[in-house]
Amino acid sequence: MSGRTHARACPERTCVGCRERAPKNDLLRIVVVEGACLPDPRGTLPGRGAYVHPVSFCLDQAVRRRAFPRAFKAKGPLDSAEVRRHVEQAATQEEDVRHGTPCGSGTSRVGSRSRLR
Repeated sequence: MSGRTHARACPERTCVGCRERAPKNDLLRIVVVEGACLPDPRGTLPGRGAYVHPVSFCLDQAVRRRAFPRAFKAKGPLDSAEVRRHVEQAATQEEDVRHGTPCGSGTSRVGSRSRLR
């Protein structure tokens, strides 16, 4: 063999909040549309993009450091309310999945089976 591997390189981006490099798939792309920052989870909106971890800490750091206007080369502050709403919604969905009940009734299927035996 020639020593070549078939593993594809994963593109990396830098989070504008914490300034750490991470795989592109782990970060949320942000774009500016009419003076407001919008989340672009699919990565298909046109224009310059900035990347941030989809957690409130990194978003707070980016807003505090004024990283979005600098990344987008924009004059003045940008509204990041829509991005915050997206991050909080993703966090609550993740929490629901982690702490949610397996069945809609509040009891697990394993527990109901054990009572029948």
